[in-house]
Amino acid sequence: MIEVHDLHKTFKAKSGPVHAVRGVGFEARDGEITGLLGPNGAGKTTTLRMLYTLMSPDRGSVRVDGIDVARDATAVRRTLGVLPDARGVYKRLTARENIAYFGRLHGLDDATIAARTESMSRTLGMEDFLDRRTEGFSQGQRTKTAIARALVHAPRNVILDEPTNGLDVMTTRGLRSFLQDLRAQGHCVIFSSHIMQEVAALCDRIVIIAQGEVRASGTPDELRALSGEDNLEDAFVDLIGTEEGLSA
Repeated sequence: MIEVHDLHKTFKAKSGPVHAVRGVGFEARDGEITGLLGPNGAGKTTTLRMLYTLMSPDRGSVRVDGIDVARDATAVRRTLGVLPDARGVYKRLTARENIAYFGRLHGLDDATIAARTESMSRTLGMEDFLDRRTEGFSQGQRTKTAIARALVHAPRNVILDEPTNGLDVMTTRGLRSFLQDLRAQGHCVIFSSHIMQEVAALCDRIVIIAQGEVRASGTPDELRALSGEDNLEDAFVDLIGTEEGLSA
């Protein structure tokens, strides 16, 4: 479980301070997929970076499986599998070698790494490029490699920043099935998106973020009831108060 309380983050700019995140709070439960939905620039990526310890909040707190991120970031990282906004695979290594490298960083033995690599390769459909160097990979192949690399240590909690960005239809369908498998296995899954259909198809709970603030959160049915709209897209537009940045 991931618990987020009153997160704030401000950046300095020539034009003045930019309040990227302003009081964001929510709970992501085990065995559920929680979606962060909002327009581009809403503060989703900054929020996720604070969750997976890449950034420190100016104010507020994050607890992962009861561990305070500010007090023991190393312990938190062991429980997390993260797909960041920058995919960043090592180009001189094969997909298999990328995965193995991260497995060794997490202290896994070679037999465990090999077994988990084969399992994720089958699930994500990586067999055709698993032993190719990643230089020249398509965006979908890089994303699959980055996901497998992030999950090789079988983390309890999974954080994905716009995982289907730039993927083709078939790859997206495969990834959705993979996320549903993680949910069924009891993992806590958080992913950010600005694509309505993606969130509606996958999420048990949705946190709507706009201008760095949580505008609403709940199940799809709860959000529809809150807005008085029958359609989830209309509910989203109503709750953020603008159609700017909406991808439908």
